[in-house]
Amino acid sequence: MDKTYIDWIESLKQKIKSAQLKASIAVNEEMIRLYWDIGKSIVEKQESFAWGSKVVEQLAKDLKRDLPDTNGFSRTNLFAMRKFYSFFKESELIHQAGGQVRIGDFSESSSIVQQDVGQIENTGSNLNNPIVQQAVGQLTPNSVLCKIPWGHHIVILNKTQSIKEAQFYIQQTIQNNWSRSVLEMQLASKLIERQGKAQNNFELTLPKPQSDLARETLKDPFKFDFLTLEVNVQELELERKLTENITQFLLELGKGFAFVGRQYPLQVGNKERRLDLLFYHIKMHCYVVIDLKMGEFEPEYAGKMNYYLSAIDKLLKTEQDNPSVGIILCKSKDTLEVEYALQDMNKPMGISEFTFSELPQLIQRNMPSVEELENELNKLT
Repeated sequence: MDKTYIDWIESLKQKIKSAQLKASIAVNEEMIRLYWDIGKSIVEKQESFAWGSKVVEQLAKDLKRDLPDTNGFSRTNLFAMRKFYSFFKESELIHQAGGQVRIGDFSESSSIVQQDVGQIENTGSNLNNPIVQQAVGQLTPNSVLCKIPWGHHIVILNKTQSIKEAQFYIQQTIQNNWSRSVLEMQLASKLIERQGKAQNNFELTLPKPQSDLARETLKDPFKFDFLTLEVNVQELELERKLTENITQFLLELGKGFAFVGRQYPLQVGNKERRLDLLFYHIKMHCYVVIDLKMGEFEPEYAGKMNYYLSAIDKLLKTEQDNPSVGIILCKSKDTLEVEYALQDMNKPMGISEFTFSELPQLIQRNMPSVEELENELNKLT
């Protein structure tokens, strides 16, 4: 096949995928509005006629009988619709636009778009359907509530206690294109309590809006629960494990981080310095140096990071890049000591703690060391 044909078919494939994606998003919006309207109707009927929960069970049976080919109206799902409306009915999210959502944010196989599509298609998107007609005008398609799938809403409703908390996870889901399983993981790790909480000097060293973006990028603590390590693990071993599990590591760091290298060499004069971990942040348009420390934070760590950032800005940074940012990850830290250490530093940096799953002491004592394993392997060869 000649290049003209190949380019043409590639272009058509992209158009088809884009159209399918737009259709999936539109159907999702319609379904969320339908579920909102049904939840609203249930609440109003129960309040007006003092109907109890039995009416929901009866409604599920009648809908299944009358619409046997339509899924999504089980007893459990109807109660979820009722909860959905009751939880958000006085929230500003009803009218808050989800204008930040763009088709380009999603891939054609994106789970956030397609995870519930099978259910959506079966609910019937035909506007002549009387159930769909009830939903028209009740919840605007542009509402942020319409921008994530129903399955994500159920997870958020079951795991959050306030509108503020729910809003945080809805916005994070949209911005980061989280699948349902990733959303569940972020809820379990209490991301809302960690994001933007690290001590830093960004307001003093970075212009807005980069300082705000850098602050929101950092968590405290970072949770590396995908690793199970000995309590006294050394820094080089932790680096190796993190880079071996780079997908989970990048997920915990957050959207925008691109891995550049581990033990990245920098030639400064006649000496070679090595950075623990080097990243480039696509949104902040800057290099990010991560220094891992297995013990408690010490003030000299900030001075060393200041030196690294000066070297990066001199050797790697281009005119298109923003000032490089440093992140010092420690096993523990004293808040006041960190505050003093950052006070007069002229390079942007943040200090956070990190956690990982620790091997039980009994298992640690009975596990062979690396040297013992190597000796046994040598005997076999």
